[in-house]
Amino acid sequence: MTTTADVHPVDEIPPVRQLAAFGLQHVLAMYAGAVAVPLIVGGAMKLSPADLAYLITADLLVCGIATLIQCVGFWRFGVRLPIMQGCTFAAVSPMVLIGTTGGGLPAIYGSVIVAGLAIMLLAPVFGTLLRFFPPLVTGTVILIIGLSLLPVAGNWTAGGVGAKDFGAPKNLALAAFVLVVVLAVQRFGPALLGRIAVLTGIAVGLAVAVPFHLTDFSGVGDADWVGISTPFHFGAPRFKASAIVAMLVVALVAMTETTGDLIAVGELTGRTVEPRSLSDGLRADGLSTVLGGVFNTFPYTAYAQNVGLVGMTRMRSRWVVAAAGGMLVLLGLLPKLGAVVAAIPAPVLGGAGLVMFGTVAASGLRTLARVDFRGNNNLTVVAVSVAIGMLPVGVPTVYEKFPDWFQTVMNSGISAGCVSAITLNLLFNHLPAGNRLSTKAGSDVLPEPAGLPVGGREEAVEQPREESL
Repeated sequence: MTTTADVHPVDEIPPVRQLAAFGLQHVLAMYAGAVAVPLIVGGAMKLSPADLAYLITADLLVCGIATLIQCVGFWRFGVRLPIMQGCTFAAVSPMVLIGTTGGGLPAIYGSVIVAGLAIMLLAPVFGTLLRFFPPLVTGTVILIIGLSLLPVAGNWTAGGVGAKDFGAPKNLALAAFVLVVVLAVQRFGPALLGRIAVLTGIAVGLAVAVPFHLTDFSGVGDADWVGISTPFHFGAPRFKASAIVAMLVVALVAMTETTGDLIAVGELTGRTVEPRSLSDGLRADGLSTVLGGVFNTFPYTAYAQNVGLVGMTRMRSRWVVAAAGGMLVLLGLLPKLGAVVAAIPAPVLGGAGLVMFGTVAASGLRTLARVDFRGNNNLTVVAVSVAIGMLPVGVPTVYEKFPDWFQTVMNSGISAGCVSAITLNLLFNHLPAGNRLSTKAGSDVLPEPAGLPVGGREEAVEQPREESL
């Protein structure tokens, strides 16, 4: 590993073998989510199998390019942190609506291109808002990210949404076996093997699944060896006002989610995200989204699935994720390789996902441990924000009677929780409080009155309550 005393762990370049192993872990962690968006949108539009395959390979190609832009960076594009990029799920519902009733794929791609340009223009504005993301907000958002991803791991564990054998004991047993392998390797294995515990668990789980006929490699033989996505394959983009407005709302949601993810990775890697680097990261999102509209795919954002993997493996090098981006480019150019990865059973990914996504939530708790909850309303901020963030996760149809623009924002637990945390922090910690005891604006630390301990008020209230139990 190339490192000196002056090189931050984020900028270290591990040996090639480690780059390959850790990079493959990141690819496997996000692959199912990456291909889900084109599958959902293409399926809703009743595209042919050939067109669906084209959407998937185009998506993987741009995923790789977007990841390279974000990790490696050039000029003012890219946060230069270990961030994987993928299609945002916030865009699924609007794109299905546009594609089925408002002009097909060309109308989708026209709105995606405009949304990408808007993100690039708004990136500096979001960068100036970083002061409204103190540990109280960032810890809450990271916690919500982890909790909102756990149902994804749960569905994988049961066999994958739509699977005929969803919830079958064999699926849960395979996922549990992978989970045990990951934990055993991390606890008892050598240090290097412990850092690729997820990859090891997936490999062992796949090896066990094959003889029990829990895998399906039929798609490998049907896939082409080489496939290249050409610009505007489905026709020239169409720019419809209604589609553009819907996608601009998606852009704001994606920027909010990416902000939370970038701050989370900054916390995990020890490189704090500053306003300029946040703007650079969001600007890269915008460029990737424009490329998505040109090369027949969709809006891009930072993938929270991989945030937990960074924390779990403690491998903070951005070059590892850049290697993963290179692998995604290859998968996009070589459909047969992509078909091999797609053959990994969902329960195998589920067992590993439980650890990774739980790690994200635990990282949020670690950040919140630095917050002062004594004699203020910070606990209320966390409680209400988590509740609002989890509402659409636990009850996916809760907002189905609301307008589409409202559903676009609030159906994403991450964006709903993030907006709530920012708003409540402003309400309780930034606005004038009158005679109410409050924290300083932008701070999570309660100012200590002269001659009175900070926790005195809380202790006076809580002690009798404890004695009465």
